[in-house]
Amino acid sequence: MIVRIMGEGQVRVDDAHLAELNRLDDELLAEMESGDEDGFRRTLTALLDAVRRLGTPLPDDALEPSDLILPSPDATLEEVRELLTDEGLIPG
Repeated sequence: MIVRIMGEGQVRVDDAHLAELNRLDDELLAEMESGDEDGFRRTLTALLDAVRRLGTPLPDDALEPSDLILPSPDATLEEVRELLTDEGLIPG
């Protein structure tokens, strides 16, 4: 799966890591729904760090279609709400 982190570029993440990313996505969604700004910030950072740690960066000149687009690390709660689907940021 190709993941784009807004403002950073693309990373290839093996589907085997989807469960870990979905767990963080579920936490993020719960914090957003409860308005927990500190928890939201902490979990968004953990989610993006996991994508970076588990993935392999694609070259800057690669033009792969992204399967998933994640917000930048400094995105606000409202900006992330605009990116959400019924399944959160990460489908599945």
